[in-house]
Amino acid sequence: MKVKILFSITLLFAISLTVKSQDFKTLNFKELEPKFHLQNDTTYVINFWAMWCKPCVEELPEFEHIRKSYADKKVKVLLISLDFGSKVEERLTRFLTKKNIAAEVLILDDPDANSWIGKVDDQWDGALPATVLYTKDKRKFFARKVTYSELAETIDNLNR
Repeated sequence: MKVKILFSITLLFAISLTVKSQDFKTLNFKELEPKFHLQNDTTYVINFWAMWCKPCVEELPEFEHIRKSYADKKVKVLLISLDFGSKVEERLTRFLTKKNIAAEVLILDDPDANSWIGKVDDQWDGALPATVLYTKDKRKFFARKVTYSELAETIDNLNR
């Protein structure tokens, strides 16, 4: 029994060391919007998601895998959480730690979604998940759950 408890404590400690705890920035869309128009040599992968969205949660490991796979390239993964409510930062921290997600997360707190959804992409109806990939002159939008291979293929095509 003591060995199991010691092993569990050691495992939890090791997991906590591998997933960096983050301080979350909460932004409205006006503050977030410049992240969709950066003109540099980086490829951006921006995903809109929420903890309560089952397909969003299912695809999160795909974004973490992309983040790790392209760590030595100019690819930036940004997860935009649409979660809200009391203690959202605390809940996000626990959730991301449990799921081993270390990508940067921003919280979008802008209740007037009708004013900003079309600015992300004119084909987006606001349903989650949604993902934008872009370079300074190319853009691709997915209004659905995506896979690692779709993300990797899109990143590679954007960089041709």
